Amino acid sequence: MTPKNIANKDRLIFALDVPDTDSARALVEQLGDTVTFYKLGLELCMSGGYFELLDWMVAQNKKIFVDLKFFDVPATVAAAVRNLSGRGVTYATIHGNQSIMEAAGEAKGDVKILAVTALTSLDRGDLDDLGFACDVRELVLSRARRSLEAGCDGVIASGLEVSALREAVDDKLLVITPGIRPVENRPEDDQKRVVTVEDAFRDGADHIVVGRPIRNAENPPAAAAAMQASIAAIFA
Repeated sequence: MTPKNIANKDRLIFALDVPDTDSARALVEQLGDTVTFYKLGLELCMSGGYFELLDWMVAQNKKIFVDLKFFDVPATVAAAVRNLSGRGVTYATIHGNQSIMEAAGEAKGDVKILAVTALTSLDRGDLDDLGFACDVRELVLSRARRSLEAGCDGVIASGLEVSALREAVDDKLLVITPGIRPVENRPEDDQKRVVTVEDAFRDGADHIVVGRPIRNAENPPAAAAAMQASIAAIFA
């Protein structure tokens, strides 16, 4: 398991993937102290009021992961990253080549930059369709090594690759793992490369990102609390 000094409660990042900021605020209030770290993604950004929500959550002492996967010419990505500095944002994602990663690394300020390796919604067939003929694991490891060289702080990677990542880059990079499912994945789920909470952390993940298993639970605060209890037991 990762030796990094991260509070157990902060290891769970809840994906606040809801249609609008009113729904987001209501869910944050409902979850209360069971969740301390939130991922704010593209759906919320396009609904309006994204940064007002971000500022409100920071005022509630919540940690924020801006997951917009910046991908543009390097100067534009650098400017976007620079505009996040000083807003209380902990992490932000980028998706791109070496020059994009380097530009983000140079402009990050107080924001930690996470490079996407391979989306957990993609399987081997999807990568073939995109023109990536290499092995998925080799693609992830290559991206991780290059992000470290570029000055990024961590990577987004499936739990299926975490163990190999730790062997390849040791503990130099943060590893944030989405696609977490407490039970066998459902056929209608768009996440294809998934692992359990226990497997992700035992293989070396620093954080897990969880959305539907909490959001769609009959009692979301109870589901989050149960997941937090599992994490605390793993790191006991």
